Amino acid sequence: MKINIKIGKLSMQAELNESPTARKVAEELPIKASFNTWGDEIYFGIPIKADLEESAQEVVEIGDLGYWPPGNAFCIFFGQTPASRPGKIMPASAVNMLGKVLGDATEFKEVMDEREVVLEAS
Repeated sequence: MKINIKIGKLSMQAELNESPTARKVAEELPIKASFNTWGDEIYFGIPIKADLEESAQEVVEIGDLGYWPPGNAFCIFFGQTPASRPGKIMPASAVNMLGKVLGDATEFKEVMDEREVVLEAS
């Protein structure tokens, strides 16, 4: 399923995968939330609860979308986080993989001063 992620002037298309957590996210769209940043990661609480899936990952790629169970948070990864090691982008702890940004995820660096994000079906 394709979604749009809107922050300020930036609108970025992304694709959700078929994981159980991604399906829960799709059912809740649209989602509007205030977001926080952690290094080059944008994250925000969403109204779903999901346990860590077997396929959860502790290392992600630029453009990956994840769900962080301890914070019920949707995460957009576009660079190094404070937990990262050289050459590895690392969330605070394992995340369920939700999908991937279609395009240059590093553009999120330009909207980190904004405060609100909207996820909607595209």
